[in-house]
Formats: sequence, structure tokens, C-alpha cells
Amino acid sequence: MSRHFDAAPGLCEQPDPQTQQFVFNQTMLRIKDPERTLDFYTRVLGMRLLRKLEFPAMEFTLYFLAVVPDDQADSVPADDGERTCWTFGREAVLELTHNWGTENDPEFRVHSGNEEPKGFGHIGFAVPDVYAACERFESLGVEFVKRPDDGKMQGLAFIKDPDGYWIEIFEAGRMGAL
Repeated sequence: MSRHFDAAPGLCEQPDPQTQQFVFNQTMLRIKDPERTLDFYTRVLGMRLLRKLEFPAMEFTLYFLAVVPDDQADSVPADDGERTCWTFGREAVLELTHNWGTENDPEFRVHSGNEEPKGFGHIGFAVPDVYAACERFESLGVEFVKRPDDGKMQGLAFIKDPDGYWIEIFEAGRMGAL
């Protein structure tokens, strides 16, 4: 029996046992203006800032965000060192990297991966109701790439963050019909 839940060429059936303790922790996006981008991810998508790490000698700041429901907020360590370890040990963290000065550089642009040459595509958020979420995004002035009923894939949307990165918005329960 396969250790995988679906079939595809190239799958490893005998992984190194040392990988059993690995955790996929983060996806990093470079950002131009932290104030604008942090507002988007915390206000529009409801994420929380878990940890901010500044590196003055190298002139950059890292912001680690995640979805932490209100009923789990008390479990986040208050101590900076403990919270840093906790942040790096959990799943599904978004790391935003700000290289100082980019917010004042009119020429600075990130490559979202959706222009040529294509590469990185998007991150995704599961929501309880994609249509209600999109109505809210519309009222907040969020830029859409695709609304739920546009195109061939109905019931999911794509929005853009302030740096132009795409974010897929979907309902987990609807994805079984794909």
C-alpha cells in the first residue's frame, strides 16, 4: 500500500525516517511597504502578527503572521523567546520580508510570479462562505483577479494583496467537486 493518498509520478515510497518530525512552517513573500501590507493581512484576512524580527545590520525586518482563532490566542506564549520558538514550530505561517527603504523607492516592485517569467502562483485561504467573503472584500476595495462566478472554475476567487501577490479564496467543502 502506498504511503500517499493519491498517485503521481515521482513520489517517494520510502522516505528517510528523519523526515517524520519535519513541519512545513512558512511561505515567505517580499513586500514593499509593511504598514500597507500588514494592514491588509491583519484587517482584510484576519491574520495576527506572531513575531517581528528586525535585523539592523542587514537592513531588513521579518513579520510572521498566522490565523490564530480568538479561542486559541491564550495559548500563544507571551515571552519573546518562547513565542519565537513557538512561531517556528507551528504550521501555516506567512513570513513577510521587508528590505528597508523599498517603501520609499518608486521603482521597487516585487515579482508576484504571475507575470512572465511565471513562477510562484498564490497562497490560499479557506473561508466558510466564499460569496460572503468576496462581498466583504468588495466593500473593502480589495482588487480581484477572479470573482467566484468568473471563468470555468466556479465557486472560488482570487484577490491581490498590496504587492500584487495572488490569494485564492475558497470553501473547503466545495473543493470535493473538482
